[in-house]
Amino acid sequence: MRGSLQPTLRIPQQSSDRALAVAGVEFAADPAGALYWPEQRLLAVADLHLEKGSAFATRGVLLPPYDTAATLGRLALLMTRYAPRIVVALGDSFHDGRGPARLADTDRAALRGLQRDRDWIWIAGNHDPEPAAGIGGRFLNTFSSGAITFRHEPVAQSRGAIAGHLHPVARVSRRGRAVSRRCFVSDRDHLVMPAFGAYAGGLNVRDRAFAEIFETLAFTVHMLGERRVYAVAARQCLPD
Repeated sequence: MRGSLQPTLRIPQQSSDRALAVAGVEFAADPAGALYWPEQRLLAVADLHLEKGSAFATRGVLLPPYDTAATLGRLALLMTRYAPRIVVALGDSFHDGRGPARLADTDRAALRGLQRDRDWIWIAGNHDPEPAAGIGGRFLNTFSSGAITFRHEPVAQSRGAIAGHLHPVARVSRRGRAVSRRCFVSDRDHLVMPAFGAYAGGLNVRDRAFAEIFETLAFTVHMLGERRVYAVAARQCLPD
């Protein structure tokens, strides 16, 4: 995705979820950028982009090689908080198809620990379209439960779809300065999740890609704060 790398967002010990409804189903939007479905005990995250740092290194671009450990560490805090029965990773979980093979032994062990005693679902993404060996879980193109379908790429007029892929970021003016944060984007019929990965970039919600999905600016962004999620009308967001 376009946009500069953003720093890892800290998960506070206590945070305030925002209730979001999608196709009549109630979810809790966590300030860390995850979505929790209490009725199903399901936690969804999007665009982990694990091993992005090592992928850049193979091309001679050196980044601190700790993005996978940082992302898995943030996931571990969410597992402690919600104790989900099901985890759905909405595609681009690895930055490229060779990412699983580059996992450090410690990160592979951490991932196995997160998967223990729960159903872990990897949704196929454009960066990782094929099932990977040695990382546990099961691999699907989409996952549906009731009125909700989890997928990687959002589709216009797809009521009940929860997707990732676009890495939404909202930019607003506060006290005379512009502030950019990752965000959820929703019009109550469908929702696009923020990227969860430590090195995932971002795409401004005023980009035409969002207009094509939601068809108008009559959608709401839910910006990730340190301790809560803030709702802002899309029309109040600044373009790049």
